[in-house]
Amino acid sequence: MSERALRDPLQRFRPWRRGAEIGFWLIVVVLNCSGNAITTWMDANRHGDPGMHPWEPWVWEFSSGLVWLVLLVPLVAWLSGRLPLHMDNWRRRLPWYLLASLPLSAMHVLLMVGLRVLAYRALGHGYDFGDWGREFLYEYLKDVRTLAIILISVESYRFLLRRLQGEAQLLAAPDEGPPVEPIERPERLLVRKLGRDFLIATADIEWAQAAGNYVNLRVRGHDYPLRSTMAALEQRLDPACFIRSHRSWLINQRHLVSIEPLDGGEALLHMDDGQAVPCSRRYLADVRLALGEGEERVSAG
Repeated sequence: MSERALRDPLQRFRPWRRGAEIGFWLIVVVLNCSGNAITTWMDANRHGDPGMHPWEPWVWEFSSGLVWLVLLVPLVAWLSGRLPLHMDNWRRRLPWYLLASLPLSAMHVLLMVGLRVLAYRALGHGYDFGDWGREFLYEYLKDVRTLAIILISVESYRFLLRRLQGEAQLLAAPDEGPPVEPIERPERLLVRKLGRDFLIATADIEWAQAAGNYVNLRVRGHDYPLRSTMAALEQRLDPACFIRSHRSWLINQRHLVSIEPLDGGEALLHMDDGQAVPCSRRYLADVRLALGEGEERVSAG
């Protein structure tokens, strides 16, 4: 199967990705809240609870679901992007997630209760949350479970995207015998994609952008995530080709077309694929110096 055939499904999905992600969580929240509201109402009827209005379970469930959908799911997704969980780091990072669960749950409870108060008042009733200590503990235990479900969903989704996109790896030293090429300054990277392995030349990397615990490598129109820090990647690449332009960006000078100065001493580096890479004041002088005589062929904007 050609690489183009492997790429097409993900390429076709990209324009719809944002809408699909929002739609997924919207459907999950609506179905979950509706199911819980219906079962709560059925349980109340089964036990003969005359004090519950038909609309109350819907207010309870959707006030909670709305807070998760609008605020907490994006926060959890952002947190997992900053502190992604993997098999080799979950023990170290799990305590941070448990710590973060306390303010997340507190926000959920306060905003949920506020929405319920407003809904009850609009319907001519008053809302009593009950004993705050006991009720917060009850909600916190539910929130921890919900947080775990969201994290598993987000990480599984990102894992699938990386498999579809192709994940790059630095070549490791062989178990026996000398390496066939330099390990400290690799000439090629291994890319795993949908069960296939292929090699790409490091010289073909056009630019790289840091993304959490990953660095996205642009190679001939493809984006390959590499699990590494930008500093570690910079040390492994040829300094004669690759220049740091920003704390989150690194470029291959062979693909640099022009430098556009900006106010404040910063600049935009225009690459031959149309990408505009930011260049901070800290690195601009180094970029110009690294270009040397090649700077004459690069316009100053």
